[in-house]
Amino acid sequence: MPGTELYGEAERKEVNEVMETGIFFRYNHDAQRNGIWKSKEFEAEVKKVTGAAYAHAVSSGSTAVSTALAAAGIGAGDEVIVPPFTYAASVEAVLFVGAKPVFAEIDETLCLSAEGIKKVLTPNTRGICLVHMCGGMANMDEIMPIVKEHNLVLVEDAGQAFGASYKGTKVGLFGKTGCYSFDFFKIATAGEGGVLVTNDEAAYKLADSYSDHGHDHVGSNRGMEQHPIVGFNYRISEIHAAIGKVQTSRVPEVMQRNNKNKRLLTELLSKTEGISFATIADPEGDSATFLNMFLPDTAAAKAVVDELNKAGVGGFNYWFINMYHFINQWDHIKQLKTASKLAVEVLGAPQDYVNLDLPKSQEVIGRLISFGIRCTWTEEEVRSLAKNISACVEKVLAPVQNV
Repeated sequence: MPGTELYGEAERKEVNEVMETGIFFRYNHDAQRNGIWKSKEFEAEVKKVTGAAYAHAVSSGSTAVSTALAAAGIGAGDEVIVPPFTYAASVEAVLFVGAKPVFAEIDETLCLSAEGIKKVLTPNTRGICLVHMCGGMANMDEIMPIVKEHNLVLVEDAGQAFGASYKGTKVGLFGKTGCYSFDFFKIATAGEGGVLVTNDEAAYKLADSYSDHGHDHVGSNRGMEQHPIVGFNYRISEIHAAIGKVQTSRVPEVMQRNNKNKRLLTELLSKTEGISFATIADPEGDSATFLNMFLPDTAAAKAVVDELNKAGVGGFNYWFINMYHFINQWDHIKQLKTASKLAVEVLGAPQDYVNLDLPKSQEVIGRLISFGIRCTWTEEEVRSLAKNISACVEKVLAPVQNV
């Protein structure tokens, strides 16, 4: 991902400015920090890229999801629809705010589908945690009418899709709150960090307090600030924010280069029989961090993965067996293996998590191989990768096609 590809003097300069002040804390200490407010500057860059009215930086993408849910009013006993394909943190966040996950089907967008959502709706459904996966986006024209008709709270986890948009609106801005991850593996990195976005002032104020022990951040004496709500410590440091600020400013150029490389790779691979691609709900809004490739079935995908490994082709994920991104490996969640009791264990789960029936999701993820797009690739490198991928696919599928 570009966050690990592009970094240098600009990031060092911003970090050094913080080091020179000695103020690593994002709040207060006005006199000592000499006008250096990196967290605020990071948030301003995120607002510039997304068009959000409000942005609030926190310590990670995971804490951003937790904060987004809480700021949107999701809490104890609420049933929240979640996908079975996401980084596990999306589901963990729902559990830790006291809510109860309800798993629904995804489709070829790799995101929750309108059909999947409808199938699990009940009078107890309070909200949806919609995850925009692998650089793309959900079909919002189909999902938003459901949200409005049933008066649901929509929280968007766009941790893997910062910069992506759907018909002119950045993902993360369709719901009450949205959030992005800036960890080491994203399109922009703060090392560790996350940002909540919203166009709702009340939600923003709740997020600001919730992520810092309930502080209202009014005045210059932290010890005398009011606490309008109970909160916890999800603060980002000024060091992380300094890196995130620069990285975020790079995203428009990174996306342009990503898309150029992805278009060429897609064009070349599309000539190989048996390869198809995930649906991009709005191709114009693709952040292009992944090329998501489908094989005809799960068996073929597994065989291609084996051939890619034998050939030394790297840079891909086969999510079907990934320990943290697909429900098949989430025994700790399905069996509710917790350090201490969660609300769902006391109130009762709305589904039998151990015996979920999600055939569409199994079929989609079973066939999916995702290749990370690098913005620093040369055309020669893209062509070489396409050639190697195609050779592996052809080796697997040729015996079938010749039958």
